[in-house]
Amino acid sequence: MTAPLLILDGGTGRELARSGAPFRQPEWSALALIEGPQFVSAVHRAYVEAGADVITTNSYAVVPFHIGEERFAAEGAALAALAGRLAREVADAEFAATGRKVLIAGSLPPICGSYRPDLVDLDRARPVLQVLVTALAPNIDHWLAETLSSLVEARLAATLTAPTGKPLWLSFTLEDERPTTAPALRSGESVAEAARLAQEIGAAALLFNCSQPEVMEAAVRAAREELGPDSPVRLGVYANAFPPMAADAEANSALCPIREDLTPEGYGRFAAAWHEAGASIIGGCCGIGPEHIKALRKEAVHA
Repeated sequence: MTAPLLILDGGTGRELARSGAPFRQPEWSALALIEGPQFVSAVHRAYVEAGADVITTNSYAVVPFHIGEERFAAEGAALAALAGRLAREVADAEFAATGRKVLIAGSLPPICGSYRPDLVDLDRARPVLQVLVTALAPNIDHWLAETLSSLVEARLAATLTAPTGKPLWLSFTLEDERPTTAPALRSGESVAEAARLAQEIGAAALLFNCSQPEVMEAAVRAAREELGPDSPVRLGVYANAFPPMAADAEANSALCPIREDLTPEGYGRFAAAWHEAGASIIGGCCGIGPEHIKALRKEAVHA
């Protein structure tokens, strides 16, 4: 029987832009940490008020790809630490006010660009991820290595986070431009291989994110079949609201258009199918906002 739903938050970048936060390329969501951290806190609060059980640190864009090599060298650790503290302050305030515990996921992004397994460079990624891990560790409950497009990225995240003793969630982005009958990562590696890796390294959860909702159910079913009924690895989904991303897409090059059918109700119909397929952790990625999370929370209460 599927475990009760754990509700994640939704996307941060678009929500920051929608709220009037400082927001531009190339800094993307990191600009709010630099110029308006109060906006980051407000987005976290919006998701907590919507009913999220987990909020994610705004550290996705705290990488040289977005803030530049020099700024990352000078300020990367401080910005990542700030991202952790802002999330922790919101979670602590919620606990003080209501007694409800909200977990903090420490976001570890793909260092060389989202959706691009061809750009993965472990030698470049390792020192950047180490800065993020060290800076975020004091304030997070578990790691979320997210939007991974290949297995080698996941192995690196596992190696670097293991010394912290905190649980690791792995989240892979899926091929959704030309989906096949066998769900696959953007690297072409199979979901079954990702599930075996999650089991091997002792990940607490295996998720799929930042891909179209249509490809997620098959991925959950394939992962569940590979893991077997007795696996302790939880499964989860947080899809985006974008059209398919091309294989040569430039990560976060602009705010992508949002599909009109993915209203809270429309997204909720997909979420119900993921839950039935075996996902017990569900939230949203880019383009999915507090209104969607509120609807997921409402359905979880009545499930």
